[in-house]
Amino acid sequence: MSDYSSPVKTTRLTSSGAIFAGPCKILSIYFVSTTTAGSITIKDGGSGGTSLAVFDTPVGGTSASEPAFYQIDLPGLGLRCETSGYATLSNVDKVTVIYG
Repeated sequence: MSDYSSPVKTTRLTSSGAIFAGPCKILSIYFVSTTTAGSITIKDGGSGGTSLAVFDTPVGGTSASEPAFYQIDLPGLGLRCETSGYATLSNVDKVTVIYG
């Protein structure tokens, strides 16, 4: 468990979008995966910003009614977005990004 000492917030996304409109550190990503493998790309600077990390997501259940739930915890103090955090979702239904 991390000793992160700043307030922690969350943003829930069902499509690509802003995580936070200012500097932030991504601490964890919780997502729902269904019948198709996909990816979550974390960017700094909006939709056209610099890609900081790409997380491949596995196939979830055997149908859309059988999703699988996963969580990615980032080590240390997380992944730093210097200007703003943005997530591009590809074949991922729901994502909650935990940041500080």
